Amino acid sequence: MKILLFASIIAFCLLITIFLRLPILPIVVIFIIILTISINNSNKKMKQQAENFWEKERKANFVRKKSLDGLAYLTIPEHFLSMPVSKEDGHALDALDMLKHLSSQKIVNLTGITNTDLKLTYGTANITVLTQYDQNYTQLVHALQQLAASLADNDHPKEAMEVLEYAVSTKTDVSASYQLLADLYIADGHPEKIENLINNASSLDTLLAPSIVRNLKSKTDA
Repeated sequence: MKILLFASIIAFCLLITIFLRLPILPIVVIFIIILTISINNSNKKMKQQAENFWEKERKANFVRKKSLDGLAYLTIPEHFLSMPVSKEDGHALDALDMLKHLSSQKIVNLTGITNTDLKLTYGTANITVLTQYDQNYTQLVHALQQLAASLADNDHPKEAMEVLEYAVSTKTDVSASYQLLADLYIADGHPEKIENLINNASSLDTLLAPSIVRNLKSKTDA
C-alpha cells in the first residue's frame, strides 16, 4: 500500500516537474531515498512482529497442562430440545438433533482467542480438547439459528425469540441471529429492545461486529 502511495506521489511530482520545467533527477533521487527508507522500516517492523510471534509460540509450547475448571461452560436449556417443530421440517429436526447431541458435550465460546494464547493460558496438552469445545460452540450457535428461523417461519415467534436471546447471551457472532431477533422485536411491538442487541454486538470480539451493529442500527433508523 505504501509503495503504491509513493509511486503515485512520484508520478504526480514528475508531472509537476515537467510542467514547471524543473530538474527531474534530483526529485527522483530524493523520492527513491524516501521510498527505500520507508520499505526498510516496514520490513524491520514485519520482521520484529514475526520474531515476537514465534517467541510467544515457543513459550506457549512449553506451558504445562492446567485445569479447565474455570472455563465458562455453556448449558443448553433442556426445554429447547422439545420445541414445537413440525415433523416435516427437516431443518428444524436437524437442529434439534444437533442440540440433543451437544447437550451431552462440553461447550465453550473461545471466539477471538488464538491457539497460542490458549496454550499459554491452559497448556499445550489442552489445545486439542479446547479446539473441540470451541467447535461445539460453533455448531451450537448455528443450530440455534436454524431452529429459531424454523420456529419463526411456523408461527412460533415467542419461542424463536427465546432461542435467539439465549444465542445472543452466549455472544454468538452469527449475524442472521441478530437480524432475525431484531425483526421479531419489531413485529412484537418492542423495537426499543434492539438497543440491547446493539450493545451486545458492540462488545463482540469478532471482525463481524461492526457490520452486525450497522445492520441493527439501520433497523432502528427505519
